[in-house]
Amino acid sequence: MSVTVERTADDIAVLTFSAPPVNLYSLELHDELDRALDEVLASPPRALLIRAEGRIVSGGVDVAQFHARTTKADTLALYDRMLELPNRIEAFDFPTFFAAHALTLTWAFEVAVACDLILASEKAKFGLVERVIGLTPTMGGTQRLAARAGVGRAKEFVFTGDLYDAATLERWNVVNRVLPVDGFDEAALAFVRSIAVGPTRAFGAAKQILRHFEAGGVPEANAHTTAIAAELFDTDDLQRGMESFLADGPGKATFTGR
Repeated sequence: MSVTVERTADDIAVLTFSAPPVNLYSLELHDELDRALDEVLASPPRALLIRAEGRIVSGGVDVAQFHARTTKADTLALYDRMLELPNRIEAFDFPTFFAAHALTLTWAFEVAVACDLILASEKAKFGLVERVIGLTPTMGGTQRLAARAGVGRAKEFVFTGDLYDAATLERWNVVNRVLPVDGFDEAALAFVRSIAVGPTRAFGAAKQILRHFEAGGVPEANAHTTAIAAELFDTDDLQRGMESFLADGPGKATFTGR
């Protein structure tokens, strides 16, 4: 088992998890992911890309860890712990991406929909298959899927337990980009790089506004938008961006993320 973080020259953090043979969720893997995310946050990057090593992204969870719980209280504690992972990723103020190169089940899909954008290869498939053990998803995947695709689609996804291909989930507005299998890793990183060079703090502000929207719709977002946007006055990127626009026209500014 390994979870590593590599930094590119343009300050993209690439987090790669590997728990052979099929990258099942376990509390031990969760601990390693937390350690890696601590490393990421110690020096916040321009963007975070989460990816998996192996033939598939994940085959699901280690059901033995569920079955080992002997009381409802112990089970609740496990589910609360599991939910911490996607909640933590969703709260980051910099852009986050999930790269799905192949089959992506249960916990890995729930982490994917907690990221800002999902990039999938043409052969990727996705599923919340907890129905096979008589459970419902516990890591926020149901509600985050509903936020992207609608309640009806979320019910279908969870009730059927079927596998859905990348093209279908792109049509549902769950997957943001479907990329060719050949060169997928390079294409995914190139897409992340195209975002990461932008005004990181402004992207964080957009994420804050959208959190308010998710909590209370347009009125709730409107109540906070101007204050959030005004905080960007102190950023180098906004001041230099405006100067560049006035001097050289649109699209010429370069940003540092500060």
